[in-house]
Amino acid sequence: MGQEDMISAAEDVADQFLRVTKQYLPHLARLCLISTFLEDGIRMWFQWSEQRDYIEATWSCGYFLATCFVLLNLIGQIGGCVLVLGRTFVQYACFGLFGIIALQTVAYSILWDVKFLMRNLALGGGLLLLLAESRSEGKSMFAGVPSMGESSPKQYMQLGGRVLLVLMFMTLLHFDSSFFSILQDMVGMALIILVAIGFKTKLAALTLVVWLLAINIYFNAFWTVPAYKPMHDFLKYDFFQTTSVIGGLLLVVALGPGGVSMDEKKKEW
Repeated sequence: MGQEDMISAAEDVADQFLRVTKQYLPHLARLCLISTFLEDGIRMWFQWSEQRDYIEATWSCGYFLATCFVLLNLIGQIGGCVLVLGRTFVQYACFGLFGIIALQTVAYSILWDVKFLMRNLALGGGLLLLLAESRSEGKSMFAGVPSMGESSPKQYMQLGGRVLLVLMFMTLLHFDSSFFSILQDMVGMALIILVAIGFKTKLAALTLVVWLLAINIYFNAFWTVPAYKPMHDFLKYDFFQTTSVIGGLLLVVALGPGGVSMDEKKKEW
């Protein structure tokens, strides 16, 4: 069997998977995508004092402002998740969650940690895809913006979301000299480029979902670490953030790459 035959067979398997899961996949994608916000909002409730004291000590902002920060994170994240899952005011929920990402990036000094910054940007890419999914073609806050060619703002959101999502995988590349690491990096790089440019998008995104799911369960198994150890919270944070990126990729699988992609352009050739 030649290379093209193998790719064609893999695409057939992916198409069959989509036909079977078509009704459930978008719901699963949204649940995965908001999981990190839901977990973090719940953590704000159970670690209220610790989070407040950390912000107060780090920024010397006083008890009141530190309390407001924790309260805003708790309400903003849990409220946003409820709206997304309830399919109500999804655009406003997305903008609110964008604001939470920006606030936490500054408050927890993520801005200066390249790895965590790239992961937060990837999380933002997932929200951008969710925003694109919720936006109807004929009715939007962008209704007064002139369109560029035949592409709507929704399609540019999908492009931006795909490009930002691949930043998660940039943090997983090892750049070691061992054969396995080189092979893994080459395959991973090829897949993320395919997703970014929108070529064989559904197959590439589905492959990345399987790869990322395996990595997440193996490396971020927080349930194997006692809850009192700091590593438990670190692994839990990584696990749910990675799960959210998986949700973004599942949205790509379910909805396709959008108009600004090679897959879409191929139909015109």
